[in-house]
Amino acid sequence: MTTILVVAPSWIGDTVLAQPLLSRLHEIYPDLAIDVLASQWGAPLFARMPEVRRVIDSPFRHGEFNLAGRWQLATRLKAAHYDIAIILPNSWKAALIPFLAGIPTRIGYRGESRFGLINVMHRLDRERHPRLVDRYAALAGPPGGDLPALRPPHLVSTPAQQRAAREALDLPLDGAPVVFCPGAEFGAAKRWPARHFAALASAVGHVDNPVWLVGSPKDATIGEKIEQSCHGAAINLCGHTTLAQAIDVIASARQVVCNDSGLMHVAAALQRPLVAVFGSSSFNYTPPISPQAKIVSLELECSPCFRRDCPEGHLQCLNDLTPERVLAAMRS
Repeated sequence: MTTILVVAPSWIGDTVLAQPLLSRLHEIYPDLAIDVLASQWGAPLFARMPEVRRVIDSPFRHGEFNLAGRWQLATRLKAAHYDIAIILPNSWKAALIPFLAGIPTRIGYRGESRFGLINVMHRLDRERHPRLVDRYAALAGPPGGDLPALRPPHLVSTPAQQRAAREALDLPLDGAPVVFCPGAEFGAAKRWPARHFAALASAVGHVDNPVWLVGSPKDATIGEKIEQSCHGAAINLCGHTTLAQAIDVIASARQVVCNDSGLMHVAAALQRPLVAVFGSSSFNYTPPISPQAKIVSLELECSPCFRRDCPEGHLQCLNDLTPERVLAAMRS
C-alpha cells in the first residue's frame, strides 16, 4: 500500500478545490491511503471526501511557528512511515513538518525558501494552469506533466445527514429552500451589499417560505441586517450552524446565491443550482466548478483587484451589481 500525507490549505474554498487532487491520486495509485494534515475547522470537509482515510489535527494558528510543537508532531508522523507528502500551501512552515518527519518524497510548488524541504519541485505555469484546482491536481503527476480532464469537486451529504441538521436547527423537515451565503472571509470587497441580498430575498422568499441565510459567526451581523430589512422573507442561520450542518443545509437547497467564498465552493461541490457573485476576485482563478453554477460580474476595468477593501473607495463592482441582475440569473 502507498501512503500519502497531504498538508491541507488554509481556506474552506481551497480545501474543496483540493478534492480533485485526492481523486486523481487514487486513480494513479490503486492501493492507496491518504491522510490529511489540517486545522480543526477543515475536518468536516475532509469527512465528506471518501478519498480520505483520516484527518490529523494541525494545532498551529495562522502564522504561528512553534518549532517545538512542529517537531513533536513530526515525530508522531514519522512513526506512520508515509511514502509521499504533498504540501499544498506555499509557505516554508507548511513544508517543514514533512521534512522533519523524514517522508522521503515531498512534493510542492516552489515557494518561500523551500529548497531542500521540497525535493520534487513544481514550478507554477499561470498560463497553463490558470485555475487553482488545476494547480493542485497537477501535483499528482511529475513536474511539467500533462493534466487530464478533472472531475468537478464533490462532497458527500446523505439524506440522513440533511435531516439531522434540520432537526438540530429546528428547521422544517420537508421542502427545498433557497439559500443565501452572504459572507466572505477574505474581506468586504468580496461581499455583495446586505441591502442587495435583502432586496433579492424579498423577491424570492416570503414569510411562509423564507430564504435561509447560512454563514459563519463573523457573518451573523450581515445576516441580521438582511433578516431585518426583508420583513420575514429570510431567516438568519449565520453563526448558528457548524460547518457540517452548513454543508447539509446547502445540500438540500433548491437554489443557492453566494459571494465568492468558501461556501460557494461547497455549494458547487454539492451540485446545487448556484449563482455566484464576483467583485474584487477572479472567476478565472477560483470559479465555482459545476455545470449548475452561473457567475454574475460587472467585469469592470478595475476588477479583479484582489484587495480586501476597495482601493478606490466606491466598491462599484458590487454596489452597481443590482438584485435584478442576480434574480435574472436565478430565473434563467
